[in-house]
This record gives sequence, C-alpha cells and structure tokens, in this order.
Amino acid sequence: MKIAVTSTGTDLDAPVDSRFGRAQYILIVDSDTLDFETLDNKENVHALKGAGIQAATMIGNKGAEVLITGFCGPTAYKTLEKANIRVAGNAQGTVRDAVSAYMEGRLPLIDEPNAEGQW
Repeated sequence: MKIAVTSTGTDLDAPVDSRFGRAQYILIVDSDTLDFETLDNKENVHALKGAGIQAATMIGNKGAEVLITGFCGPTAYKTLEKANIRVAGNAQGTVRDAVSAYMEGRLPLIDEPNAEGQW
C-alpha cells in the first residue's frame, strides 16, 4: 500500500509535519518495503490559498491510499475523500514511527477534518 506522510525532512527518520497542505515535504511510502519517494511541497508552503487541494491532488496522482499527518482542514479533507484517500491524523514522531503505528493499528483513521481551514 502507498502511504503519504507529511514530513519536515526528506527521509523516514524526519519528524512528521503536523500540517498537511503546507507541509515541507510529503513522503510516499510503500508499506511493505518502506521504499519511499520524497515530494517537495515548497510551492504549497507559501501558497495564498488552495494548498490542501493541491497537496491532495499531488498525493492522489502518486497513488496514495492513505495520508498520515497531524492536522487536515475541511477543504483538503473533502478533496482527499473524493479521491478515496483515507486520513490518519494526530500523527507524531518520525515518518517511520507513524507508518509503523498506522500499520499496527495504533494510529486510527479520522472520519472528519481535525483542523479549521487556513482561509
């Protein structure tokens, strides 16, 4: 399964970024092998609006089935939901820790946005 994880760095040992749309990086991790691709999200970090929609589209295009992040606002959540990408929120620790927690059932999926929209 491909899992998108928001990150402050470019590898599995980087901390999870609590923001979705404005995360510095998003790692697309293969849950079976832990192989990953790093997506630079710099265009969305400083976007005036639409960062969550753009980030959701980007991870959808990479085939992500699940997003692990800290917080996800309503517009981004709706975009992810339409793309059939489930969201596990309130993640902490490293990207590696968050993927492990999700795969072991210790990081549950959220069924609604867990943050207010930026604008």
